[in-house]
Amino acid sequence: MKINDIANASKNVFNINKGKNQQDFSAFLKDSLKKVNDYELESEKINTLAAVGEINNIHEVMIAAEKSKIALQFTVEVKNKVLDAYKQIMRLQV
Repeated sequence: MKINDIANASKNVFNINKGKNQQDFSAFLKDSLKKVNDYELESEKINTLAAVGEINNIHEVMIAAEKSKIALQFTVEVKNKVLDAYKQIMRLQV
C-alpha cells in the first residue's frame, strides 16, 4: 500500500463520518462525566457504610476514595488543557 492510498482512505473516512464523530465525542464526554460522578457517589456511599460500621474492610473504603479522587483530578486536568487550547486558538491572529 502506498502513502497516497493511506492518505486518500483517511480523507474518505473523515469526510463520511464527520457528523458521526462529533456525536460520538459528545457521547464519550457525557459518559465520562457520568462515570466520574458514579465514582464520587460510590465513594460517598461506602464512606457512609464504613461510618455506620457495616463495612469492616478499610481497604475497600480507601480504594473507592482514591478512584474518586483520581477520576476527579483527571477530569479537572483535561478541562484545564481544553481551556488552554481554546485560549491559544482565540489568541491566533487571522
